[in-house]
Amino acid sequence: MTDQQYARLAAEWLSGGLVARWTALLRPCVRLRVAVGGEEAVAVLGGSPELPGGVGWPEWDGYGPLSFVASVRCDALPRAGLPEAFPTAGTLLFFHFDSRADEDAFVSVDDPESWAGARVVYVPQGTPVAPVDTPPEIEAFPRVALAADVEESAPDLGLPQARRALLGDDRHWPHPRDTPAELKPFLRAFRRLRTRIGHQVGGHALPVQGPVEYDIAGGTAAAEGGLHAEGGRFLDREAERWVLLTQFSSDGSARTTSPDDGTLYWLIRPEDLAARRFDRARLTVQC
Repeated sequence: MTDQQYARLAAEWLSGGLVARWTALLRPCVRLRVAVGGEEAVAVLGGSPELPGGVGWPEWDGYGPLSFVASVRCDALPRAGLPEAFPTAGTLLFFHFDSRADEDAFVSVDDPESWAGARVVYVPQGTPVAPVDTPPEIEAFPRVALAADVEESAPDLGLPQARRALLGDDRHWPHPRDTPAELKPFLRAFRRLRTRIGHQVGGHALPVQGPVEYDIAGGTAAAEGGLHAEGGRFLDREAERWVLLTQFSSDGSARTTSPDDGTLYWLIRPEDLAARRFDRARLTVQC
């Protein structure tokens, strides 16, 4: 791993068992950035996707074609940054409905009827594919090649596993004035590290507004009625069941999202990742 900033932070600002409990939560991830020089492109923002024969351009019935966001070459990603269950080969294609095409339609994780406005297509290795032109109703985003670095990622402090590690139980964070004094320097230093959202595969999500896992948990509750039955306990438990698949932030060069659209986060349950059930991935957007 090329960067262990969160482990170093713990060693500097935490003591005793807190260090071990916190570092046990850290995960490697693959951070994506614009490729320079002769660097290998492991992913591409925008452009035109390559789809298997017989697979049509994804659409949201009643609203129109989805915009193509990115493609990720699974075999080209550094394995050291990925969970064991992540595909070792094949390509992942990411699509979502651009609300600029229809201001009255947008994908909301809380509205199951809108989930068709986001799609992940997995193309297994060796599948014959061909470039597909972007439908005339929408505009293709400029193509930007991305290279990869392996980094360390940490859970958002609002997640239940982070609260258990640092506070010793599932209680929510107290008011800042009531936060344990021994944690305050760590918390300040941690927040200073969380300024670069960027593009990422695997690891812990780097949210804009708070844990994206709770966004997904809330959408699951809306679909399954769990929130009414169990309240916050359902959300805590459900939030821990989801892991980051990819995140793509607003990119000025590719314009894959508008400034108002913020960052796109696709999450998936580990069992669905292992089974290649990418149709069960869920999208949430934070601005």
